[in-house]
Amino acid sequence: MNLFKRRDAPKVDADLAIADARKLLERRMAPAARRNFLRGGLTLGGLSLLTGCSISDNEDVEAVLHRISRLNDQAQGWLFDPNRLAPTYPESMITRPFPFNAYYGEDEVRIVKEEGYRLEVAGLVADRHGWTLPELRALAQQDQVTRHICVEGWSAIGKWGGVPFGDFLRRIGADLGAKYVGFKCADDYHTSIDMATALHPQTLLALTYDGEPLPPKYGFPMKLRMPTKLGYKNPKHIMAMFVTNTYPGGYWEDQGYNWFGGS
Repeated sequence: MNLFKRRDAPKVDADLAIADARKLLERRMAPAARRNFLRGGLTLGGLSLLTGCSISDNEDVEAVLHRISRLNDQAQGWLFDPNRLAPTYPESMITRPFPFNAYYGEDEVRIVKEEGYRLEVAGLVADRHGWTLPELRALAQQDQVTRHICVEGWSAIGKWGGVPFGDFLRRIGADLGAKYVGFKCADDYHTSIDMATALHPQTLLALTYDGEPLPPKYGFPMKLRMPTKLGYKNPKHIMAMFVTNTYPGGYWEDQGYNWFGGS
């Protein structure tokens, strides 16, 4: 369901929409909350929820707010510290059961068979051979117990294991000066991240959950686990990845969610 499309919504003037949003921020939010909101980025979806108005029926408003969102992406990129680690937790704090989360119901989880699976690698990389799961499992692995933070307001702690993604990018000869890494998934989901986050030491190409092979509901055959990003930036059922300098967008990002998506 696209929350940003309502046929019966009134037209909104771009300048007035932005001015109203600023007034609401000043009037209704405490200073600390206001700073956090701005740091998270003024997005199409965020402004829709804040004002109670649909904005996508007005092309001028949508264009202006897309530009604002991209500026916020740049600001978050400047604020991002590639050496700062997200908090980690003891295994006693793992949320059990860890919540299922997707844009579809749990009964619609995509099943990918290990037999014949190859991770497709494309774009600005030297080695484009398809990776099997045994090949990926043979690489040096790392575990982390970190918090998943959902844009809907809930969070949960889980234990993920897999290949440090920065190590994998270096192994395949990726252009580490490129801007983006994009992902395509078996459930038709797609997203992309900045290279600084891709190289962050806690970004994992996750193959296990809680010490066991990654269950289908958590993203088998693999997911990208990034404790520095909100949940919707962590793709599951990854089938292909590519390195590029062309902005790839994403499933939710193309509908108005903030692209950088820092937690």
